[in-house]
Amino acid sequence: MNKAGTKGVARAEREQQIIGVAIEELGERGHARASVIDIARRAGISKPLIYGYFGSKDGLYLACLSHVGDMLVEAVDAARARSGSPDHALDTLAAIFDAVGTCRHAWSVLYDPTLPPDGEMHEAAMRYRARLADIGAAGSADLLSRAGHRDPLDHAFLNHIWQYAVTAVMRWWVDHPEQSPADMTARCARVLSALTPN
Repeated sequence: MNKAGTKGVARAEREQQIIGVAIEELGERGHARASVIDIARRAGISKPLIYGYFGSKDGLYLACLSHVGDMLVEAVDAARARSGSPDHALDTLAAIFDAVGTCRHAWSVLYDPTLPPDGEMHEAAMRYRARLADIGAAGSADLLSRAGHRDPLDHAFLNHIWQYAVTAVMRWWVDHPEQSPADMTARCARVLSALTPN
């Protein structure tokens, strides 16, 4: 159990400890079913301390979302900046796996299906999702352009496939938590190689 809220712990460090525990709870149960009492219990602190730091359960979710959203966007953006090769799809997946490997519930928090359909939390999650989708769309467009394909519908089609493929891969990984980021990267490399033989 992560212990947060002990005397002598700096506020910033304590906040990060709480966020780490909350990401686990939110990732496992979703916002709708997650409980501040359970988060406090897992963190070894009092419920009022969480409210004192974050104001509400929604405020805590937004802090968790900021953490995981920034991490995923930075990882995927960096992968795109590094990769100019046909292996861009694998490089992007590897970056996602590595990021989620350090914060296993990050994807589940960002793509939480239990979020309310409107309001501040939904809008914040959609902004991060849109940023990831934009990076993916740019990567898809680059790939087709390098191959000499200029049809906008081809670009839209490949981007549609890519977005759903990444979601499917991440859902599969949730069901197979014993797989490491390296395992997932190797598995995707094998599958992509089989789908696109030379």
